[in-house]
Amino acid sequence: MPRLTKIYTRTGDHGTTALGGGQRVPKDSLRVQAYGTVDELNSVIGLALAQGVCERLQQVLPTIQNELFHLGTDLAFLEEDKQRYALPQIEERHVRRLEALIDELNAVVGPLENFILPGGASGAAWLHLARTVCRRAEREVVALSRQEKIGAFVIPYLNRLSDALFVMARYENKMCGVAEPLWDSHL
Repeated sequence: MPRLTKIYTRTGDHGTTALGGGQRVPKDSLRVQAYGTVDELNSVIGLALAQGVCERLQQVLPTIQNELFHLGTDLAFLEEDKQRYALPQIEERHVRRLEALIDELNAVVGPLENFILPGGASGAAWLHLARTVCRRAEREVVALSRQEKIGAFVIPYLNRLSDALFVMARYENKMCGVAEPLWDSHL
């Protein structure tokens, strides 16, 4: 576990930052953008939890936040450096756990019969925002993967997580007794 004794280092004052393996890269590199967006996603999930969500989501969201730290670590280290360190990484089991959660919650909310608008209960609205940030993280990771090697389960995890966040938002609305805002294609 890293121990941070000093928060500022001044080493980034010229627009670079260090990856986990020590390499200096521009702060706007695709890799830094990708793990920065994953960090943003984790923060939005924290806002959903702070706003208040139903008990089932209170149980699963902290686990997802921890997995997002794994994912950030996965992205902050180059593939060749991962062998030198005992690092948590996203694995197939994490993807499968999200799939099981989607199936569980979707059985409660039922099939989607119309497009829905982001919103409803406050917690659901935050989860919809988290979903859109997750989709952006996924796009950035896909762009990164075209230039550099990344962990095998990073993209599948983000893809499943965005679906899970969508279903969680629907679930939160249902648990709060709030009707899903439906898209009116006739307006």
